[in-house]
Amino acid sequence: MSDALTLVRTGAVARLRLDRPALHNAFDAALIATLTAALDTVGGDPDVRVVVLEGTGASFSAGADLNWMRSMAAASEADNREDAIALARLMRTLDELPKPTIARVHGAAFGGGVGLVACCDIAIGVPGAKFGLTESRLGLLPATIAPYVVAAIGTRNARRYFATAELFDAAQAQRIGLLHEVVEADALDAAVDRQIALLLKAGPNAAAGAKRLVRAVAAATDRDLLDQDNASLIAALRVSAEGQEGLTAFLEKRPATWATSEKDAHV
Repeated sequence: MSDALTLVRTGAVARLRLDRPALHNAFDAALIATLTAALDTVGGDPDVRVVVLEGTGASFSAGADLNWMRSMAAASEADNREDAIALARLMRTLDELPKPTIARVHGAAFGGGVGLVACCDIAIGVPGAKFGLTESRLGLLPATIAPYVVAAIGTRNARRYFATAELFDAAQAQRIGLLHEVVEADALDAAVDRQIALLLKAGPNAAAGAKRLVRAVAAATDRDLLDQDNASLIAALRVSAEGQEGLTAFLEKRPATWATSEKDAHV
C-alpha cells in the first residue's frame, strides 16, 4: 500500500493497518487518499469477506496531523473545502463498504479517528482507549464526520461532545454506543477473531447487505413503502443461490458451503 498504510490478507480477511506510529496514525491528505483507495480495492474484491481496521504503535488514530492542519490553515477556503470533501469521501466509502467492517481500537482515537470507529459496523476497544471530538478547542467542529458519529452515539451525546471537546474513556464510549465491546488488551485480538468467525459463518451477501437494510429502515418515511420494499428483499433473498443454500443447509443440519470453521477464522 504505502509507508503509512499496510494491507494484510489472511484468507477472506483483509486488515488495513494505519502505519504512522510516530505520529499516532494521524491523518494527512496522502493517508486519506491511500486509505480511500485501499477501501475501494478490498470492497471490490469478491474474495474478501471481512475488513478489519486497526493502527500500529500506541494509538488507533489521533486525528489530524499537525503539519497538515498548519498547511490547511494557510490555504484558501476553496482548498479547504476540497480537502474536507476528500475526508468526507473516505468516511462514506468506509461507511458504505460492501463488506462487514471491524474497528480494533486501542490508545487514542480523536477527531477523524472517532469518525473511522463510528463508520465501522463493529467496534471493539480496550479499557485504556481514549476518545475525543476535540475540534471545538480549535474553533472548529467535526462537521465531516458528524453524520457517522451522530448515528453511532445519538444526537444528545453528540451535542455534548461536539461542544465540550472533552475526552472520554472506553467505558463511556461503550455506554453511548461508539464501542460495542470493551475487553482487556491481551484479549483484544481474540475478541476481534470471535466477530470474524461469526461473520464468516454468515452468508456473504447477507452479511454485506445488513448495513444497507439498516440504512434503508432508518431513513424510511413511508411505512407502507418500507413494508413492500422489505417484502421484496426477503422474497429475493429466499430464492437466491445464497438463500437456497442457507435454508437447505439448515434443514439438512450441515454447514453452508460458505461457512468457515472456527479454527480457520482465527487470523
